[in-house]
Amino acid sequence: MKRSAVILLHLGYWSTYILLVSLFMLISTRGHRTFADMLYIWLVSGAGIFSFLPGVLGFYCFYGLLFTRFLQTKRFQALLLFGLLGMLSSAVITLLMLSIPGTWGARADWREMMWMTIFLALLAGIHGVIGLVMRGFISWYGDIRIKEELTQKNHATELALVRSQLNPHFLFNTIHNIDVLIEKDAAQASLYLNKLSDIMRFMLYETKTEQIPLSKELAYIEKYIALQKIRTANTDYVHYSVEGETGNLMIEPLLFIPYIENAFKHAPHERTANAIRIQLCIEAGRLVFDCENRYSLAPHPIEGANGLGHTLLQKRLALLYPNKHTLAITQQGGIYKVNLILHTHEN
Repeated sequence: MKRSAVILLHLGYWSTYILLVSLFMLISTRGHRTFADMLYIWLVSGAGIFSFLPGVLGFYCFYGLLFTRFLQTKRFQALLLFGLLGMLSSAVITLLMLSIPGTWGARADWREMMWMTIFLALLAGIHGVIGLVMRGFISWYGDIRIKEELTQKNHATELALVRSQLNPHFLFNTIHNIDVLIEKDAAQASLYLNKLSDIMRFMLYETKTEQIPLSKELAYIEKYIALQKIRTANTDYVHYSVEGETGNLMIEPLLFIPYIENAFKHAPHERTANAIRIQLCIEAGRLVFDCENRYSLAPHPIEGANGLGHTLLQKRLALLYPNKHTLAITQQGGIYKVNLILHTHEN
């Protein structure tokens, strides 16, 4: 929601509250108050502090502090505890303001102060609950806008992702290499053909859902690398490793493969040792993906991730993992490095 709309929402709420309190005071005095009398009541006698200070304190305590710290994280017991503390604090602050000489609080005995504390705390609590509801509405509306933007961006990236994964050069080279291998080792050629079939099936069906098991994503990457290695007998050309257990971890599909494809696209000749290194570490609450490749020191820069574009990939990560990812890309000394950290949680 736009900032101006949020401000108008707040102004509308407090304007409505002022109107309701004014009407209540007029009704309670049967309309015998003049404008000067009302102004005196609001500004001098302490009625303004009594009517608004606990409400403002309670509202913005719940709205700005308790919502983000406890309600969003579903810590309901802490929300209840700190909510009660916020209500009591709002009441005490209001009573301190009312204790200024010349106001009601300076003349009240301890019984009146006790009941007034309870009343002011309840008033702060009512406004606080309304603050939570308003903040929840604003957050919900913002989530809808983000999801709409994500849907629109996904339409824009879907074709690019498909083109990237159905890279015609990769398919042509793989089919050609399998065809050559058939005469030498039919059993091995059949194995690679099945890997290619699994890759095609994964791209056509598994990636249609919003999230997939990490284990399936890693199986796809492993088969993709195996097919890329057909064209070289150099066992040190690619180093791929996974550390940690996948468990029940779910991720959005095709997050890592664009960077892997980019590495194969720009890596030097297949006889080069340690040309590509790919590592994925599965840690508590996060995934750490590292991909680096050597490249020619020609004056032509490496383009981002095989046609998807670095900016487009960054935008996708920002939409899928807002404030939950770190992406660092460096290109120095003939080595192109990608470090992607995703903060996740197990389902």
